[in-house]
Amino acid sequence: MMETKVNSAVGTHIITELSGCNTAKLGDLDGVRAALLEAAQRAQAHVLDISLHRFQPQGVSGVAVIAESHISVHTWPELGYAALDIYTCGETALPEKGCAYLSEFFEAGQVCSSVIKRGLASASGLYSHEFTSHDTEIRV
Repeated sequence: MMETKVNSAVGTHIITELSGCNTAKLGDLDGVRAALLEAAQRAQAHVLDISLHRFQPQGVSGVAVIAESHISVHTWPELGYAALDIYTCGETALPEKGCAYLSEFFEAGQVCSSVIKRGLASASGLYSHEFTSHDTEIRV
């Protein structure tokens, strides 16, 4: 059985809201697929599979299953809004770089992110999580 270090996180989970995005990019299925691949590469993650769906009349939802966990995106072109979710396990991935790339790709006017350390082990073997930051960046 693997020994778990007390107070050592299993993974990092970044939840991000993107406002004021490029509406054409929010509805572009092929563009979103390419952006998920690039985000994974920038996060130093290994893509296992990508699944996407285009809604009618608009919007795209998708997930990149990565060896380190997942990157997901849900878009609302009519609102200029995208919701991102990047979760990576281990110590080698850089989820913040994937998040930054997707924010740039969608040309977000505002980025609001929360970082959560997940899988924090206690001495009794119970696991919890901890919010480590919450930032809003307004771009011009």
